[in-house]
Amino acid sequence: MPWKKRWAYAAWVFVIGLFAMLHAMHLRADFPNHSAWVADWAKYTDEGWYGNAAIRAHLLGHWYLPGDFNPAPAVPVWPFLEFVLFFFTGVSAEAARGLAVGFFFANLVLSYFLLRTRGPRWMALLALTLLATNPFLYSFSRLAILEPLLIALTLAALNLAVRLPAFRYPVWAGVGIGALFTLMMLTKTTAIFLLPALVGAALLALWPKPGLFWRCAAAAAGSFALSFGGWMALVMHAGLMADYEYLFQANRYIKPTEFYWPAVSLWWCFHGALWVDTILVPLAGVVVAAAVVGRKDAAFRRLLRDPVFGASILAIAGYILFMTVQNHPQPRYYAVPAFFIFFIVAQGAHAFLGPGAKVSVARKGGANPRARSMGGWAVLAVAAAAVGVNGASVLDYTAHPEYSLVQAATRLTRYIDEHPNGKRLLVSVSGDEIMLMTHMPAINDLFDTPTAAMPDMGGKLIYYRPGWFATWNTLDPGTLEDLHSFASVEQVASFPALDDPKRKVLVLFKLHPWAGGQVRDPGDENLQIRLPQDRFDIPLQ
Repeated sequence: MPWKKRWAYAAWVFVIGLFAMLHAMHLRADFPNHSAWVADWAKYTDEGWYGNAAIRAHLLGHWYLPGDFNPAPAVPVWPFLEFVLFFFTGVSAEAARGLAVGFFFANLVLSYFLLRTRGPRWMALLALTLLATNPFLYSFSRLAILEPLLIALTLAALNLAVRLPAFRYPVWAGVGIGALFTLMMLTKTTAIFLLPALVGAALLALWPKPGLFWRCAAAAAGSFALSFGGWMALVMHAGLMADYEYLFQANRYIKPTEFYWPAVSLWWCFHGALWVDTILVPLAGVVVAAAVVGRKDAAFRRLLRDPVFGASILAIAGYILFMTVQNHPQPRYYAVPAFFIFFIVAQGAHAFLGPGAKVSVARKGGANPRARSMGGWAVLAVAAAAVGVNGASVLDYTAHPEYSLVQAATRLTRYIDEHPNGKRLLVSVSGDEIMLMTHMPAINDLFDTPTAAMPDMGGKLIYYRPGWFATWNTLDPGTLEDLHSFASVEQVASFPALDDPKRKVLVLFKLHPWAGGQVRDPGDENLQIRLPQDRFDIPLQ
């Protein structure tokens, strides 16, 4: 390779590395305010929810709270990694987020190795440039949520799948794919919708050898059945099946009654992909459409048969299907398909600029090589424009960190410590998030796993009898009813926190137990209204 080309590649890698390192700066800072993803729940709940087993284990001495939200039996991989990490760093949001950023770095490396199996260095580096400079991925890769780890495991499995023909013992690689799929399922259960991508990648890679494909598929299925089945046996043996099942109940949303709702949901899920990038997502669609329309051309035909390209389409389609069925697309869900969208753009640019078919265009119906080349340069030009716009956004986010959420959590905890009231225990939908940031013991007021002693939320509050309650902006009548089962409420402080109009202010309440430990039954009286003993001025709605 000429020295000028080597230096050009070195400079390119340096720029990618520079933007990647920006993800690791200001880890205590808020999720970027006033972004297009303002209403995503992850920035005030998920970091605490899905790591609460690790947080509790270090702070409270036990990972499990009966009756509370305990997702670890269903998704144990992430909290286990946090549990190990906290031995070295202590419990903190920065440490948990640093772990997620570490997986983002790993995802860049895995993406490079995956794409290098299918094309030149510049194609792989183009994809990494799109990933590292994307403000959507910058924002969500810095949260301690499940997606970065799920992406890493998926890319690791795909790297094995596309290399199956090159392995001396491909069946053993199939065993590895099955084990990785178990880890995917135990990281985030939506991984089931990525299974077609793994199968498609292996099938396309082994297309000339169907017998070998079926042997590898059987090995993968057997490995998954043994490893996943072993975990489920442990869950059942430990009596945690109710907590495992509750994860699915907590993520079940009411569906519309109209018969055509899936079509509407599908449209919104496709449209929601624009959260990732308003330039590159449509460009990826153009690349796929061009490949299908121009499939008689040898370059596009190779692209459509490419294991990585096919797996990318299947991964995107699988996640769109999940969101359609869920009818609840959240921006963070698109962090997974975002990687594959950018793979499509990079591979499409290579297909457009790659060598043409060595046959007569007139006789075989191939694309005009010059027109295809111009299309390739157009793809690169649009991608370069997106990199410029996106890179500027990432630099702006990095240069202007804000700390309103962590400051609100810190001030709330300080107020509680300076004004003792009953048990030092907070009940809040963001309680686990606050516990991650300030070590304030907390339980969840949105989710509860029913037990004999705690059949509902009211029963859980009576059992734990927290001294404090925090909510966002307004007070929900149903939550008030649960609180009234054992206490009256007194609003005592409020703290500006988020940019979300529905969650601008974190409001803190003291809980005053009824005299003599009295318990009030909502079946006997209306507890969803303000009672004479209550003191608050935020809206009840």
